[in-house]
Amino acid sequence: MRLQVHPVLAVCALLGLGAAWLLPLLRVAPNRLMSGEPVYLASVLPGWGWSLVLPVFVLLIQPSSTGGTFNKQPPNAISSQLRVAALPLLMALGLASLFWLAATHAQQVAQTQSSLTRTSLGAGFWCLVALAWLMSLDAVQRLSASSTARSGVLALVAAPTLLLLALGVGKDLSLLKEYVNREEVFWLALLRHLQIVATAIVPSILLGLPLAWACTRRAGLRQWLFPLLNIVQTVPSIALFGLLMAPLAWLALQFPGLAKAGVSGVGLAPAVLALVLYSLLPIVRSGLAGLEQVPVAAKTAALAMGMSERQIFWQVQLPLALPVLLPGLRAAVVQTIGLTAVTALVGAGGLGSLMFDGLFSAANDLVLLGVLPIVLLAMLADALFKAMIAWVQPIGFSEADASATPLAQVSGRIR
Repeated sequence: MRLQVHPVLAVCALLGLGAAWLLPLLRVAPNRLMSGEPVYLASVLPGWGWSLVLPVFVLLIQPSSTGGTFNKQPPNAISSQLRVAALPLLMALGLASLFWLAATHAQQVAQTQSSLTRTSLGAGFWCLVALAWLMSLDAVQRLSASSTARSGVLALVAAPTLLLLALGVGKDLSLLKEYVNREEVFWLALLRHLQIVATAIVPSILLGLPLAWACTRRAGLRQWLFPLLNIVQTVPSIALFGLLMAPLAWLALQFPGLAKAGVSGVGLAPAVLALVLYSLLPIVRSGLAGLEQVPVAAKTAALAMGMSERQIFWQVQLPLALPVLLPGLRAAVVQTIGLTAVTALVGAGGLGSLMFDGLFSAANDLVLLGVLPIVLLAMLADALFKAMIAWVQPIGFSEADASATPLAQVSGRIR
């Protein structure tokens, strides 16, 4: 028996040490518009604090049989699983401790300096958070547990830090001050963001599924539909918004009823239309792959029972295609959540309005106030769809089978 080190985790740990030593944990500025002076982790961490990283390196090392590989199960599989599970829990405590150190220093600055002084989270803090999360993801992927259990472990990684936030720790950080100053605006922007996403995804599904079904009936349809949808994906979002503004403004002038319904060259209409166009490709492609995998015997039996084409689609084909359809819908939803931020440029609102307000005023923490909720929404949507995919998959059918192979086959046929 010999000792082995996981290469990915070892690289993340070394990068984390470099970020902690070389990059500033915080920046203290006289006001919200200036970058401020750097504050490094070494200056706020007690001397004995560096010993806390030793358990991480201990968990990176595990026994393995001679001549084996790291991915091969060691003789004591239970012990190996416990070591893997301990790493996300250690990352959870580390992130909470890191946030507590930053909040404590911000509190000291608030008590000793001007009320206009801002303490912002620095590049070192965000690098450490990202690396800790990557290490947790890698550890969770190696756990012999269900998808729901692994999602629960990842939720535990963020739980201690969220608990500190709920208890009011960190209120003197610049990011939290920006939130307090714009609390009402923030929640309105969040609701608007969700409204835009829902308004775009629902039509995409209602349009994409019939198109996928039509492609199964007429092979020639896909020969021009998919190249067209591929071209839409290559158009930058801002350019697509600009292309839609003039036609929608003309329609609003020609048809007053559309103008009364809210259709115009700016606002919700161009934003939703562009997002629908972007969402169609993953939905149609995954829908086609799923429908083509429905056994012919199932459709034949449904016809023999006297079911109509519509009944066969909704009651037989669509339920059987869900394991392949959901990964495409997952990609469309996550993509839409991110692209909705850009719709603020055409007056649609949402969290992107906070982000661009911060960019235009050079207030980095205001930018983060808009960006971080978008990232969290995308992660929550991704986790929700992963749970749904695991729930609808038949026994012995892996997520890779649903999300990779069929789509790759369809992509190959299209090309």
